[in-house]
Amino acid sequence: MILRIIIALILIQVGFAYAQKINRIDPEHWYAGLKRKNLQLLINGEQIGGSSVAISYPGIRIEQTHVFENNNYIAVDLALDEYVKPGKFTITLTKDKKLIKTEYEIKERRRSATSIKGFTPSDLIYLLMPDRFSNGDPSNDKVKGMLEQDVNRNEMYKRHGGDLQGVINHLDYLTDLGVTALWMTPFLINDQEYWSYHGYATTDHYRIEPRFGGNDVFAQLVAECHRRGMKFVMDYIYNHIGDNNYLVRDLPSKDWLHQWPEFTRTNYRPNAVTDPYRSKHDSILCVDGWFDKYMPDLNQKNPFVQNYFIQNTIWWVEFAQIDGFRFDTYPYNDNEFMIKAIKALKDEYPNIGLVGETWEQNTPAIAYWQSKNVLRSDGQDTYLQSLTDFMLCFAIKDGLREPFGWNRGFGRIYYQLSEDILYQNPYMNVIFLDNHDISRILSELNNDFDKWKQAITMLMTLRGIPMLYYGTEILMDGMSNPDGLVRKDFPGGWPGDSADKFMAAGRSDKENEAFNLIRTLAQWRKTSKAITEGKLMQFVPNDNTWVYFRYTDNECVMVLFNSSNETKSLDSKRFYERISNFTKAKNIISGETLNDIKTFSLLPNSVTVLEFSK
Repeated sequence: MILRIIIALILIQVGFAYAQKINRIDPEHWYAGLKRKNLQLLINGEQIGGSSVAISYPGIRIEQTHVFENNNYIAVDLALDEYVKPGKFTITLTKDKKLIKTEYEIKERRRSATSIKGFTPSDLIYLLMPDRFSNGDPSNDKVKGMLEQDVNRNEMYKRHGGDLQGVINHLDYLTDLGVTALWMTPFLINDQEYWSYHGYATTDHYRIEPRFGGNDVFAQLVAECHRRGMKFVMDYIYNHIGDNNYLVRDLPSKDWLHQWPEFTRTNYRPNAVTDPYRSKHDSILCVDGWFDKYMPDLNQKNPFVQNYFIQNTIWWVEFAQIDGFRFDTYPYNDNEFMIKAIKALKDEYPNIGLVGETWEQNTPAIAYWQSKNVLRSDGQDTYLQSLTDFMLCFAIKDGLREPFGWNRGFGRIYYQLSEDILYQNPYMNVIFLDNHDISRILSELNNDFDKWKQAITMLMTLRGIPMLYYGTEILMDGMSNPDGLVRKDFPGGWPGDSADKFMAAGRSDKENEAFNLIRTLAQWRKTSKAITEGKLMQFVPNDNTWVYFRYTDNECVMVLFNSSNETKSLDSKRFYERISNFTKAKNIISGETLNDIKTFSLLPNSVTVLEFSK
């Protein structure tokens, strides 16, 4: 009997020894030379809870070890001295006299924080969906072991096979177009059974989707962008994660997510966060409700959640040398957490570009989130310099497709711009005509090419940082009902496509006219300080016409619109305050020089861009 007990105890100990192992550590490595001197390691392994942790490395000390409800996790707080050097060291876990050892590395930074310049009004951002842009490596279309194996270009919600190599292959196309910054919809692993193509249900925050090419190809993409003078903006989701994320499948503790008695969806009403008459019920539902059944909502009040995701964004800046972030569903996040997260990024990288997606239905609800905005009664600074200007997008689309009137047509756009008084800095707003969630601008304008040209010119010349959605330059169309119709493949991005619209020879005459208009304006605006650094002055719309100026002390650009079916003549006397010091002008679109600027003749349904000189 005693012998059986001894044998049983031995077997238990042996079994426990084999059970204990480390599955992963996040972050998988860290960097020397950061301003942030605290690092929290989240260690995942079988039955490691309660282990003591030992590290021996110059400049690093353990401050505290944390346990969780789930015995498969521990968190270790490390303090890093200012001069800690790159190198590898051993982390030793001890539990019940059993040792587990693993190696960890502090890496050297590849560039200084001050070399990150972010994005400004001098940039033209190009937004693309990597699954729908170009397939540069068909060998990674299907990856063994991943849940979604279907690749079917005939199904709008299946994967189509686009990848990062496809983007790399067409960076010269973007450079020729005049693009200076690239933003792609999310590309971290989305190992989901359905709809994995769009990328908004992350299942591993330290791995690039292998069907897009993986971490090394991503680093190569960013390097190739930088080699061409192009910046890279990473689309990042703080608000929610995918339900197949290991952190969800094996929760460290229940309070990592917002828990409800049953599945509870957000109300998709971010205005309920800023509305002075909001109910607490509506506000909580917006922020704490799940975005979808397969997108659990993170509890950002949890300090471990905070550390995990703040460290993750810093890690990606260091790993890939990205220049900025676009934060998805910004108002749905916990306000205090976002302030903390953005301040951490700005402290580390003072010039990094940060834009929050603020899909709202009124200007105050958007402006509320901008840094140092006076609308905030709480006096808090969000540290967020850029917002997605949905209200200007809506005004341009509505204004161009409706008749001229006091507050309609150009009047609608005029009044919308007058609300810029609510922004701390409207020149840092990201402006756009469409994106992956809303109908394409050509379809919104009922395929009216003249109206499309007016919209494009507004995008390229108004205040703000312009963002162009992929395919707009070749007149891709589609309404967002359903949204898959605005996420079609770029023609020519796949071997065997019937037409290659990356090449002029593959485009129709009209498509080339559209492409050339955007290229002309995009390349020109790089040289115009009036556009990239100047102020905006607009004149009250009158008789189906509208005029605004972009100007500095030395430069002046005039943009003139005519929405009627008749030629209009405008007397320059009305615009004396802006053009009195100039004697001639160049038509940027046509190349024509105007030696007489006493009157301006506007063709029917036209737009004119004039750059003045003395």
